[in-house]
Amino acid sequence: MNRAATAVLALPLVLAGCHVQGKNPAHSDENVMINADGSGRVAFNFPFAKGEVKLPASMMNKGNVDIGGVKLMPGSTMTGFNLNGGGDGAVVEMSFNAPAAPDAVRSYYVDQFKQKGVEAALAGDTVTGKTREGSAFAIKVSPDGSGSQGLVTIQDRH
Repeated sequence: MNRAATAVLALPLVLAGCHVQGKNPAHSDENVMINADGSGRVAFNFPFAKGEVKLPASMMNKGNVDIGGVKLMPGSTMTGFNLNGGGDGAVVEMSFNAPAAPDAVRSYYVDQFKQKGVEAALAGDTVTGKTREGSAFAIKVSPDGSGSQGLVTIQDRH
């Protein structure tokens, strides 16, 4: 992956950790939005710029995802990404496909988080917890053919 592409994919993760607030937090133009799909289309809307770029689809599928030190389950692919941030914090959503059954995917995440010292629990079809920084997360996993599909949601209220 070239450096420019890596920088574009890293930008949402950097912004997710930032406190984003414009002069008037209630004004939607001062919020931050980034949306990427599995085909490599990345749309963004910042207080200072708005646009869309097309990256190779393989960059989305082979994205290096890290949630509190935990990587996506081996063999998984990222299929979408969305970040919305503003004066009251940020919400990051990331969808993925995994090659294993839902129970195995959920067990993988619970075990990996515990190994990293992050409290995580299973609640139905969802793994829930808080990052070391205090951001709530949920990983909902459901069946998809012979594997699974998942949605990671991280809420940062800083």
